[in-house]
Amino acid sequence: MFRNSIQGLDKVFRTDIEAPKVVLITGPPGSMKTSFCYSLMTNYLEKTGEFGLYVTLEESADSHIRNMKSLNIKMAETMEISDFTDLRELDEIVDVDDPTDYVQFITQMIHYYKKKHGDKFTVFTLDSLGALYSLMDDAKGMRKKMFYFFKTLRDYNLITFIVMERVPGTPSDLLGNEGFLVDGIIELGLDRTRGKLVRYVRVEKMRATEHSMERHTLEVGDKGLIVLGPTLA
Repeated sequence: MFRNSIQGLDKVFRTDIEAPKVVLITGPPGSMKTSFCYSLMTNYLEKTGEFGLYVTLEESADSHIRNMKSLNIKMAETMEISDFTDLRELDEIVDVDDPTDYVQFITQMIHYYKKKHGDKFTVFTLDSLGALYSLMDDAKGMRKKMFYFFKTLRDYNLITFIVMERVPGTPSDLLGNEGFLVDGIIELGLDRTRGKLVRYVRVEKMRATEHSMERHTLEVGDKGLIVLGPTLA
């Protein structure tokens, strides 16, 4: 279960996250959005033996794996990481009309792995939505594509985590269309109110799932991320 994939996360979720769902993982830089998604995926896959695809557009796969190892987070054997550094190699397994259409490219990749692994392919992460938007020429048209992209992810019966930068007090704090289209929003944040920097996790919404809406402290332990009790105000 996902609610048991990070130590203490069952304090936040009373019932599990079940497919199909598209979930935004939001927060400012340094709030551990990538680490949170990676931990959820790799621990879940390690326990279930299912297959997951992690697409990172912000760094290379090697750099990503090194960063996760530094946090004592191991990679599951049934997890594939794509960083798009070699489109020619990936183009051998997918068929796209326009190699610069990254939404279509990702969709075809998912189709390929779903065909290869069938119902074993259950989890997908895109890191990040901002990076994807920056690769597209038409941001307005891009958002229209997201409606159909999210629908496709649900049609494949996937649990999808999508990282999205979100800094309080800036325009990125307004989720816009994405906030309405997704099934869930998990906020990762930084709290400085008591003079000490504390990371926290909070569920803003999660359809068909019972959860707390309080902030819970998030820390890095010897075995990766740990969710502690509610963050003190």
